[in-house]
Amino acid sequence: MHTPSSNIESASSGALPILNLCKISKRFPGALALDNVDFTLYPGETHVLFGENGAGKSTLINIITGALQATEGIMLLEGEEVSIDSVYHGKKKGIAAVFQEFSLITQMTVAENICLGEENKHAFAGIINDRQIRKEAKRLLEHLGFDIPPNRIVGTLSRAEQQMVEIAKAFRSRPKVLILDEPTASLTNQDAQKLFTLINELKAHGTGIIYITHRMSEVYDLGDRITVLRDGKFIRTLDVADANESILIKLMTGKDIQQIFPSISYNPSDTVLKIDGLTTSSGSVKDANFFCRAGEVVGVAGVIGSGKSELLRACFGIEKAKSGHIHVDGVDKTNANTRKMIDSGIFYVPSDRKAEGLLMMQSIKDNIMLPALEDYSNNWGCLIRKNAESNAAHCIASDMEVQPLDIFRNAGTLSGGNQQKIMLGRSTTTHSRCFIFDEPTVGVDVGARASIYLFIKRLCESGASVVIISSDISEITQLCHRAYVMHKGMIKAVLEGNDITEQNVVSYFIEREEER
Repeated sequence: MHTPSSNIESASSGALPILNLCKISKRFPGALALDNVDFTLYPGETHVLFGENGAGKSTLINIITGALQATEGIMLLEGEEVSIDSVYHGKKKGIAAVFQEFSLITQMTVAENICLGEENKHAFAGIINDRQIRKEAKRLLEHLGFDIPPNRIVGTLSRAEQQMVEIAKAFRSRPKVLILDEPTASLTNQDAQKLFTLINELKAHGTGIIYITHRMSEVYDLGDRITVLRDGKFIRTLDVADANESILIKLMTGKDIQQIFPSISYNPSDTVLKIDGLTTSSGSVKDANFFCRAGEVVGVAGVIGSGKSELLRACFGIEKAKSGHIHVDGVDKTNANTRKMIDSGIFYVPSDRKAEGLLMMQSIKDNIMLPALEDYSNNWGCLIRKNAESNAAHCIASDMEVQPLDIFRNAGTLSGGNQQKIMLGRSTTTHSRCFIFDEPTVGVDVGARASIYLFIKRLCESGASVVIISSDISEITQLCHRAYVMHKGMIKAVLEGNDITEQNVVSYFIEREEER
């Protein structure tokens, strides 16, 4: 485990902070996002920024990078007052960031994205030297340990690979301040460990790291100090050595959470979804057998690229089956389209809420009610009964504890956790019997995770079948009655009851990864 003592000593020895924020406030129309927040960052430390979704973390780091300007307050960089008016200005001042939402241009190559804005360094007489750009990008990717060809088009990369490109952009120069916002959300354990090594390398050269994560293990392994925000206010800064999970949850939420993972009753009955010998056209899944029953929670685990998502996406008309069969309530639904699968009682919630899950420029109401418009149309089917639709959307948003509870607000203005709640709540608008949740808590804080787990508990105990596809092993071990473990497109193990342990789950994909 990381030992933060040396960096704590540098922070407390009177050394000059590399970054100092004093009484920072940020007002948006109708909302105070930050209220007199103080924050300091010292050279060579990892300062964890902790809080629920909507606490003000994203607003604060956007002010530091120059994406937003503070309404009030002072920012000091290496002891001098600065006003960062753009992200480009921030980079020139030595501030780099890897945001949770990617800032890549998908039509351009990996090399072009990495060197974006710095092309003049590889130009002569106004002509850009593409060969030199590719050479620099290749050298950087090799140093970072990322196996990605620099001439690949970014739009053809997986989300995990795109995350690596974002990290490479930030590491291209040795920044004075590096902000990492949920950087491991899409990474395998192996790639996350590479990132941690790189972080320690930067710290050794005096870079200050601001790290945002909801994974407690990363807080303890990487952090030196923690600052907790709640409702836009500074709550407390403490050393990692003085923190534990119960203290942080209390500071973050203002209340005690005795148990994050609820106990879910196990009363399996009829089989709702059954897969026999499925092989997808893309080859991502090979000869897979799977079933889930009403009244149980079934987990699907595996590393990125294992086929765990594709297995269930084939049950929602997204992936095509090359061979095998998919049955819903005993009826063959192989290669049925998404609308037919919804009508059959299957509902899939994707892992990428920005690309596949939500219409960001549409309201909360429109996003929640999208699958059920026919149910709220008049007798002729051409007009929506707006009052009934709004009332239904408000009830669902309230049950999911969406904040702020304004169903006419655009989904894109909400925090990631509240956007996730909208997607999950949407699944209840149809007459579904099988709910498939792909990475249901990605980028979600502890408080929101607890409410999402209670939502899953309610669904299961009401007689529904719930499938959880997750890279978070604790969700598989703590929530699921049965679990499938996938590796290279094949199901390698089916675990039940007390056999669903972290050691058993990990052994079926980690060891085999090392054998490649």
